[in-house]
Amino acid sequence: MSDDLKRGLEGVLVAESSLSHIDGDAGRLVYRGYSIEDLAREASYEEVLHLLWHGELPDRDTLEEFSGEMAAERAVDEHVLDAVADLAAQDEVPMAALRSAVSLLSAADPDADGESDPADRAATLRKGRRVTAKLPTVLAAFARLRDGAEPLAPREDLGHAANFLYMLNGEEPDDVLAETFDMALVLHADHGLNASTFAAMVTCSTLADLHSGVTSAIGTLSGSLHGGANQNVMQMLKEVDESDKEPADWVEDALANDRRVAGFGHRVYDVKDPRAKILGAKSEELGEAAGDRRWYEMSVAVEEYMAEEKSIAPNVDFYSASTYYQLGIPIDIYTSIFAMSRVGGWVAHALEQYEDNRLIRPRARYVGPESQEFTPIEER
Repeated sequence: MSDDLKRGLEGVLVAESSLSHIDGDAGRLVYRGYSIEDLAREASYEEVLHLLWHGELPDRDTLEEFSGEMAAERAVDEHVLDAVADLAAQDEVPMAALRSAVSLLSAADPDADGESDPADRAATLRKGRRVTAKLPTVLAAFARLRDGAEPLAPREDLGHAANFLYMLNGEEPDDVLAETFDMALVLHADHGLNASTFAAMVTCSTLADLHSGVTSAIGTLSGSLHGGANQNVMQMLKEVDESDKEPADWVEDALANDRRVAGFGHRVYDVKDPRAKILGAKSEELGEAAGDRRWYEMSVAVEEYMAEEKSIAPNVDFYSASTYYQLGIPIDIYTSIFAMSRVGGWVAHALEQYEDNRLIRPRARYVGPESQEFTPIEER
C-alpha cells in the first residue's frame, strides 16, 4: 500500500469506466467511443442519455419510445412544488433549492422505498429517468415562482431541451434556440470522474440509493471551483460591457489587481476544451441572428489576450455563459442548468458503480500529536 500523498487524488486511478474518455493533450472528448463533435452536431440529448445508460445509440423507434417514457415523467408532485415555492419565497440559492427538491422527489418515487435494492439495474434506470425528467420542471418552476409568475406544466409534445425553455420563458422556443440548448445539454452530459460525479460514486458505493447519489453530486457541483464558473464568466462580461475599457485592457487591469479571469484553465485539458470550440461557434451564430455580436466578440477578445499573455485556453464554461445569456436564461441558474444536463452522467456512473461495487474508502496520513497523556476533566 503506497504512502505517497496525492492531494486532490490528482493522477490517481480509482475506477474503470466505459462512459467517457478525455484526452487532455489533444483536446478530445468521447462518450462511449463517439466524438463529442459528432454527438453535439448530430445527436439529441435524449439520444445521448440512451447511449450513456444503455450503451448504444437508439434507432428511430427506440428513440421515440425512450423519449416518450422520459416525457411522461416530467410532472412533479404538488408537495415538491409547494416546497419549491417556499424556497423561492425565501430567495434560496438555485442550486440549494435544486438539491432540496431532489431529496423530496424520492418520497413519491415508487422505486425509492426502503426495501429497494440499489443493485437492481432496472429500478435504478427508472429512478434515473424520473430524476432526469423532473429536474427541468423543478428548476423552471423555481425560476418563475421567485419572479412572481406561476409555474407552467411540462409539455410532452416537446423535446427535453425545448420543453425546459418553454417552461422557463413561457413560450415555445424556435428551432434555433431549442437546438442550441439541446447541444449545450449534450456537451455537459458527462466528463469523466469530475468532482460531482465522483461524489455520486462515493455515495452510491455505500449502497445508498440513487436520489442520495444525485443529491451529493448537486451539492458538490454547487461549489465555485466546480460548477459556478459559467455564472462568473457572464458577470465578468457584463462588467466589461459596462466599463469604458476595451476587453483586453479590462483583463489586464483585473489580473494586475489579483482578480481571477473566469472560464480559463482546466484540471484535465492542456489545450482548448473541445466543448468551448463548439459553444463558441453557437454563441457567434446566436449573436449574428440577433444582430448583436458584442458578447461573442468580447469573449474572443478576452480569449485572445489570455492566450497571448498567459498561454491559457478557455474551458466549457467560458462560451456557455454567452450562449445561455442569449437563450434568455437567468445568470444565477447557469450552474443549475449544468446539473440538469450532468444528471445523465451521474445516473450512468451510478449504474456502473452498483454493477461492480466496492466501497470507496481512501486513507489519510495522520499528522496530529502522538502519545498525549489524558487528564481527567476535574484537573483540566
